[in-house]
Amino acid sequence: MRMATTRDFQTITAVLDEAGLAVRGGFHPGAEDAVPQLSSGVQAATLVLAGNVGSSMWQPFAGDHPAESAENEAHPTLLDDWSRKALAEVADSLSGPARCDVLFPFEGPPFHPFIRWAQRAEPVFPSPIGPLIHPDYGLWHAYRGALIFAERIELPARPDRESPCLTCEDKPCLTGCPVEAHQENAFDLARCIGHVVTDSGAECMADGCLARRACPVGRPHQYIPDHARFHMTAFRRTNRGVLD
Repeated sequence: MRMATTRDFQTITAVLDEAGLAVRGGFHPGAEDAVPQLSSGVQAATLVLAGNVGSSMWQPFAGDHPAESAENEAHPTLLDDWSRKALAEVADSLSGPARCDVLFPFEGPPFHPFIRWAQRAEPVFPSPIGPLIHPDYGLWHAYRGALIFAERIELPARPDRESPCLTCEDKPCLTGCPVEAHQENAFDLARCIGHVVTDSGAECMADGCLARRACPVGRPHQYIPDHARFHMTAFRRTNRGVLD
């Protein structure tokens, strides 16, 4: 990965893109945002979220883990491990007068408030089935980490958008689950896992959660089958214990 000579927003975007990741907005933290100090002891002045839109990160990840792109029992920490490696390389590339630090949503407890940070950084909103929804990407996006910088970097203004759920009358996400595991603001994990461990859950396992796929927003960004299968197999493996 090339070494960046500047640390402006455009350069950060380009370096993340080279790593297979996308800038997911940013903000200048205040005390209420609970952004920790950098390892140098300096308070963070800029936070930039990194993640994926659709399957933008799948090819770089699958290139490092070719066996995991097949239909197998994907280990649930593999993507987290890849995120650590990819974002460490990004941080190295962006090293300037002071190194930027990387924070992750999967490290804890205590966990960093990534949902709050995401809503500060870009127009995302809680959906009826839980995950944050974006007006363009729908439910097909994720956050893999956050870069924090000691200096104040100029950032684009957060777009002023409304949740697409406000004008969605039918809410097909709430009726798309074959076993009715989703109710508004509630999720029956045991019912979901009980479904996907059987042959009747094959469609969810093959192409991703049917409730998530029922949402009409962002369908061009829907995860490709290998990506969807990886998440579903990792989800199933992580949560089998609820049936014991």
